[in-house]
Amino acid sequence: MNWDAFKNHDGTYYVHREYNKPMPDAELGQEAEQKRKKFKKLRTVSGDELMKKTVKPARFVVNGLLPRGLNIVAGKRKEGKSWLMLDLCFSVAEGEKFLDHDTEQGTVLYLDLEDPESRLIQRARGIRDIIPSKFHEATKAGRLGGGLTEQIEDFVKEHPDTNLVVIDTLQKIRKPKGDTYAGDYAVISALKNLADRLDIAIVCIHHTRKMKAKDTFDSVLGSTGLTAAADGIYVLERKADGKPFGRLSFISRDLPDGDLPVRFDHDTCRWYPITSSDMERELLLADEAMSALVSFMKQELIYEGTATELCERLGLNIGANNLSSKLSKYKNSLQKLGVDYTKEKRNNHKVFTLNYNRKEPEYDGTMKSAYTPEVMKKPGEKPFVGISENGLHRTA
Repeated sequence: MNWDAFKNHDGTYYVHREYNKPMPDAELGQEAEQKRKKFKKLRTVSGDELMKKTVKPARFVVNGLLPRGLNIVAGKRKEGKSWLMLDLCFSVAEGEKFLDHDTEQGTVLYLDLEDPESRLIQRARGIRDIIPSKFHEATKAGRLGGGLTEQIEDFVKEHPDTNLVVIDTLQKIRKPKGDTYAGDYAVISALKNLADRLDIAIVCIHHTRKMKAKDTFDSVLGSTGLTAAADGIYVLERKADGKPFGRLSFISRDLPDGDLPVRFDHDTCRWYPITSSDMERELLLADEAMSALVSFMKQELIYEGTATELCERLGLNIGANNLSSKLSKYKNSLQKLGVDYTKEKRNNHKVFTLNYNRKEPEYDGTMKSAYTPEVMKKPGEKPFVGISENGLHRTA
């Protein structure tokens, strides 16, 4: 078409009436029909039909803790995530309890994509004397969209009883692109579709941000597209760097929100469940000043004096203000161990009055109530006798 023919004298264009005619109804109908053929008709289900349908209950790989589907386990670097997941794999492969929860035995695939095989072997031997036969590992795999889906599908075909695949880490299997909501959502959705299609649990190990967040689950590295598309989010946090105590917090489509206190044992290289009260007492006794105070009160029963005088009696070189702060911080935990205190001002000095009154059976620091014999003792292992500051210890 020669548009010069439609120019006004000032250089603007106008629409010739021949080209501005409405399209005939017949042509409109044909065009609409062609567009309609490109789209599939919506398949709807009525409320009556929904009521007649039977819904299968959620299936769990770890009863009450890990359902099938796509799950993310996140935590800081060197927090102990890989130890936790390796123990999960072994427990499922053997059909043994994991964090005191029953497991469904099945074949397990662990994709350890960050470390060489030698490190995996060292870790495995740190946890178990014998690696389960249903446990399989690989240190190399394709990326999403680059063969990973097909590799996992082939593995499940070869091992029909597979119920768990752990990917360490998520970053290793995604394409090297910027973290955007759409990109994160697409990655997790692809893995979720694979897990649902194969009816297995896929667990991706991931990291948390360096900056703390008000909401634990907002600390997961990346956009909210990750947490929005996943079936479950688990965040492992230690109470303090280098300390063995932590919490495994989780939200899931198939579970009520949970918060599980745990302790890492350096001797067995495993995480164990504990009670909140046990954690409080262990944290208190791990504090040198508070541990010395409890021992002192067991002998003295009653003490009255200033914080400075108490520091001298305890042989501590931490300062009166520091000791006073610790007494305030651990007040509730001290009461559970039988130590009560009050303070009042006398002659411009703060005077502390402490009393030791143990009404209940004395806590010995072993946290025995937190463990069942089934959890504490595995085939071929010697029984545990308790927990010291350095972790669990076996009998000689």
